[in-house]
Amino acid sequence: MASTHAAPVAPFGAIAIFRGINHVEAAFVGLKMWNANRKTNKVLSTLSFAQLEDIGLCQNGTKATNFTRIK
Repeated sequence: MASTHAAPVAPFGAIAIFRGINHVEAAFVGLKMWNANRKTNKVLSTLSFAQLEDIGLCQNGTKATNFTRIK
């Protein structure tokens, strides 16, 4: 005779709690990335065009926060 094994069942609410924690963690990671980008753009906006070219970047548009690599 073939034996069957029941799949383990997660405790009540465990999946909802897991998803909630993942969403909170993703929000913290997003805030951390936003803050790092903000700090980088703040420092880059203080550099002159010659200094930006020296590190291989150029300033795009009218905003000081738009930087791209020079190819």
